Amino acid sequence: MNNSSVLALYVEPTTPSNTTHRIEQKISVFFSIVFMTVGITSNSLAIAILLKAYQRFRKKSKASFLLFASGLVITDLFGHLINGAIAVYVYASDRNWSKFDNANVLCNIFGMCMVFFGLCPLLLGSVMAVERCIGVTEPIFHSTTMTSRHSKIILTFVWLFAILVALLPILTLRSYHIQATKTWCFLKTEQIEDWMDQFNLLLFSSLGLLSLAISFLCNAMTGITLLRSRMKSQQHRQGRSHHIEMIIQLLAIMCVSCICWTPFLFTMANIGLKTFDSQEVNQTILFALRMATWNQILDPWVYILLRRTVLRKLYRIARRCCGVEIISLHAWEFSSIKNSLKVATISDSPSCTRTNTFSISQKSDTEQKCELIETK
Repeated sequence: MNNSSVLALYVEPTTPSNTTHRIEQKISVFFSIVFMTVGITSNSLAIAILLKAYQRFRKKSKASFLLFASGLVITDLFGHLINGAIAVYVYASDRNWSKFDNANVLCNIFGMCMVFFGLCPLLLGSVMAVERCIGVTEPIFHSTTMTSRHSKIILTFVWLFAILVALLPILTLRSYHIQATKTWCFLKTEQIEDWMDQFNLLLFSSLGLLSLAISFLCNAMTGITLLRSRMKSQQHRQGRSHHIEMIIQLLAIMCVSCICWTPFLFTMANIGLKTFDSQEVNQTILFALRMATWNQILDPWVYILLRRTVLRKLYRIARRCCGVEIISLHAWEFSSIKNSLKVATISDSPSCTRTNTFSISQKSDTEQKCELIETK
């Protein structure tokens, strides 16, 4: 679901004068374009960061996580492009659907895009949480089975499954409906009499809530495992620092998704289970939708801000603010972020060996670094 497609909902439909109506329309289109641009820019930046990291860690355990994260951000990007463009067109056409969409074709496309781009990030978030949980709790199984090919198959399956859910109303001869604000299309939420309309709403909300629950459980298991591992042993710190970075990103994604999506998902579930007053439904959906549309704006900033480079700088700033003079970053360097960067670059170097036959003065700098990391 897309922020630029719904920001205009802040202006509820009334019967203003022509001048006021034109002003409201221009403001709505302006904010739609601004937020669509912000969404596209932030997602594009996040994609560049993730793809660069994927090229760097292609043959490592982090590659599958980065592939799923890239798929999520790419999905959000296309959500901004497609939904935002349709929303701007609808407002530019004065929301008169009978003029430009008499056959209900555009509404069906808009509705399918809202379902697909709304459900996909939630599903991918749960898949990323499951992948990290397996990577931390069963590292051997993860390294042997979670190959790049398998990750791409899973990513494709998630996209196809979301497309199938979006197509289900069309396949069952239930078209998407123009909502009360006349700015967007979605599943039928008013005067529901057919059980299939209820099923579509419950399916969408159930899949979304299930994805959030799976993310929470898997992230909890991963966090507990990492804490136990840290308390028992201080070996393989560089591996854990990669896990910690990804878990921080996953927790941020989960928190953003829960805050943004829970009101909308529960609202759809309640509409599918019981009948609301029409005015109450419209007001509730409007509020919940405003919350949900921020998800695709905030998602990419998780990967932009919660990177090792940024976290390292925040760590230094925090120490300075606390009045602690940074004389040596030895403990930080070999227990978290900086050590991960060294291991990623040095371990792939062909000159990195474990020979002990030469003295330190006769070895190259790279070999000395390798031995130093191994002793730590």
